[in-house]
Amino acid sequence: MRRLFTAALLAVATAAEAATGVALVHGTGHQTDAYNDYWQSPMVEGVRKGLADPANLVVVNCDFDQYMWDDRAAGCLAQQLTDFIKARQIDRLVVITHSNGGNVMRWILSNPTYDARYPGIIQRVVKVDALAPSSAGTPLADAVIAGNVFESSLGWLLGYKTDAVRQQQVGWMASYNQNYLLGSAGRPALPAPFRDVAGTDVVSAVWSGQAYCGGYTQSVGLEITQNWLDSCSDGFIECSSATAAGSLWFKDTQRTSGGAVLNHNQSRRACFGLESILANDVRN
Repeated sequence: MRRLFTAALLAVATAAEAATGVALVHGTGHQTDAYNDYWQSPMVEGVRKGLADPANLVVVNCDFDQYMWDDRAAGCLAQQLTDFIKARQIDRLVVITHSNGGNVMRWILSNPTYDARYPGIIQRVVKVDALAPSSAGTPLADAVIAGNVFESSLGWLLGYKTDAVRQQQVGWMASYNQNYLLGSAGRPALPAPFRDVAGTDVVSAVWSGQAYCGGYTQSVGLEITQNWLDSCSDGFIECSSATAAGSLWFKDTQRTSGGAVLNHNQSRRACFGLESILANDVRN
């Protein structure tokens, strides 16, 4: 009995001492300063408040204009996560992704034998909070590849005819989900919870305060692109795509301040209490 009691105490102590870390993984684009250019300080620092050790946070910078398996995408992500885990002695890793970043992370979780760095990451990931993931692609990617032109203000979102945009065509993502990625319908589960946050609408009316968080121009642009999508969408990702892998954590209006919607730009920013929702989740 004494040995069992001692073992239980040691287990509790070990759990209490486990180092929790957070990795913020951006979406499509070649980022070199995602802290400032993609997430911005209020979002990053808001999430950091959920950590017992504020230093245990990394903002990833990779070239996500490439196919998800490309060494400049998944390889870069794997290296930065591995370096972070080693440097900070991370035992529990919470990964927060946005948009196409969810696909790159899901590639790593789905293919442990593809790269020698993947298993060490997978065994430490306790959950992925996927903000507006493009798990089933987006019709906007099909439109871009077909040569349609969108607002220049959405350059950060759509880019040009990059491999990442090509990858996010609806039919292409259906094939990847069926053959190479885990977590979608009819496929084995991912090795860690993949929890979706879905944006359901775009507000761009000049008189609405909701339209200004994250930038009014971006809200207007996403209102335009929403015309290409289902009524339930964030202006870039349809709800059906955002919830196509893993499990729904929440739809924006269920948890945001005042029941506000999160357009695709706002779901990477400190809008309507999102940063606090994520910080609270890190604590759990």
